[in-house]
Amino acid sequence: MKRLATSVCALVLSAAAALAAQSSSSSLTLIDSVVPDGGGGGAVHSMRTMPSATRVTKPFSRVAFGGGVSPLGISMSMATNLNRHVNLRSTGNLFNYTINNFTTNGFTVGGKLNLASAASSLDFYPFPNHGFRLSPGVLFYNQNAASATFNVAAGQSFTLNDVTYYSSAAHPVTGLGTLGLHTRKTSFTATTGWGNMIPRSGGHWSFPVEIGAAFIGSPSLNMNLSGFACDSTGVYCMDVATNSQIQSNLQAQVAKYRKDLDPLKTYPIASFGMAYSFKTRSGR
Repeated sequence: MKRLATSVCALVLSAAAALAAQSSSSSLTLIDSVVPDGGGGGAVHSMRTMPSATRVTKPFSRVAFGGGVSPLGISMSMATNLNRHVNLRSTGNLFNYTINNFTTNGFTVGGKLNLASAASSLDFYPFPNHGFRLSPGVLFYNQNAASATFNVAAGQSFTLNDVTYYSSAAHPVTGLGTLGLHTRKTSFTATTGWGNMIPRSGGHWSFPVEIGAAFIGSPSLNMNLSGFACDSTGVYCMDVATNSQIQSNLQAQVAKYRKDLDPLKTYPIASFGMAYSFKTRSGR
């Protein structure tokens, strides 16, 4: 994955350098100037070359800061220009959300979602005076995860792998679950969008929009239970942590949950925000 990201970034930089060189080359224009002489005739002056006007923008001559929202959380971004066609952008994302109790399969569930990630990308603008861009990048820090608690009230039924059990009155069933979106894994990102954080027109404000995905791989999910589960009579009870049949059904249930979460291996990115850019003292 790292080799793929490096190759794509190198390809983009090469294309950007070629376009920048082409746009900055001066064109030669031949001008024949004729001025009247004293005899009413005309004298032809020597031809001159007129270089076309080209504005040179130094690398790192402008910086932009912005904020936005996306499925990765609330984001803060910083960007700088490398040349007329390419910006270098870094983004950090944070978000925490507490999930109130809800019921599924007889379990009362409560949990917390914690999103924390950081990424860098190259924003390539094929047409620098317009906002359209292509952005290959890398999500190099990923602490996106969720944790949950499970409780089954005494005498309440719950199901594991379509098998029904009843929570013991003396030792009700409880549990813990964790979800990881490839924590601490580096992953490739590919996005496109509209809006240049550093407008080539020289303006300050921009309102970038971005869509794409981070290829994080299949999420990890684990679930552990404790307490005693009983049959429908409430007489025959088993320790859910040690009973092989209950553990087998628990793992089968977790496998179903993992299958439901598998589409998140291509994690969606859809963001919008605003940014402000300015010149640095070293640039022009």
